[in-house]
Amino acid sequence: MMVDLSAIVSAGPYLMQGLWFTLQITLVGVAGGIVFGSLLAVARLSHNRLVAMLATAYVNLMRSIPLILVIFWVFFLVPWAIGWLTRSGRPVAVGASLTIFVTFVLFEAAYYAEIVRAGFRSISPGQYSACDALGLSKFHAYIYILFPQAIRAVLPILLTQTIVLFQDTSLVYVISATDLLGAATKIAQRDGRLVEMYLTVGVIYFLICYAASQLVKQLQRRLAFGVR
Repeated sequence: MMVDLSAIVSAGPYLMQGLWFTLQITLVGVAGGIVFGSLLAVARLSHNRLVAMLATAYVNLMRSIPLILVIFWVFFLVPWAIGWLTRSGRPVAVGASLTIFVTFVLFEAAYYAEIVRAGFRSISPGQYSACDALGLSKFHAYIYILFPQAIRAVLPILLTQTIVLFQDTSLVYVISATDLLGAATKIAQRDGRLVEMYLTVGVIYFLICYAASQLVKQLQRRLAFGVR
């Protein structure tokens, strides 16, 4: 079977729109996931047993169920929950885009939480004692002293998780969202060009993920030799 390059070229603009949405999901998932995940990491390290227990339960729950199931939960159950809370008597439309952004932040936060927590644990206990000796509040100690060190220690792992997140965005097709894979699927079904579309999407995913993985390797080498 010959590959029709003209079909790929004509589908280019629509595929780029899907790729842009995929990148948006990735950026929101990374930013929101790291922020929420860092809060979960701090909560897990808290001396308050209830706070630590709740954070641990959330992380274990999200890490124990498939992402696709969380997407379905948010997409189908949250509208009913909002309708029940507002007493409207019917589901409140949330929309596919908002569902996806919320889902990826909530899901990825659990993984980023464990990565950031490992970064905090890699910091010398003397750093914590120094923050107390300087009279810094916990908020300022974490923001200005501890968090930057923790992130630097686990930066390659954070980037690796980001690559996994980028690949996982392909799952949003299950709610008919037009990400890169969703766009390719719609064109393939419309024009009967399954080989061309899925081959093109595979190449795009490979190029982006390979480039990102090479960046991670370079960063690992720099950190291993102490290059700033």
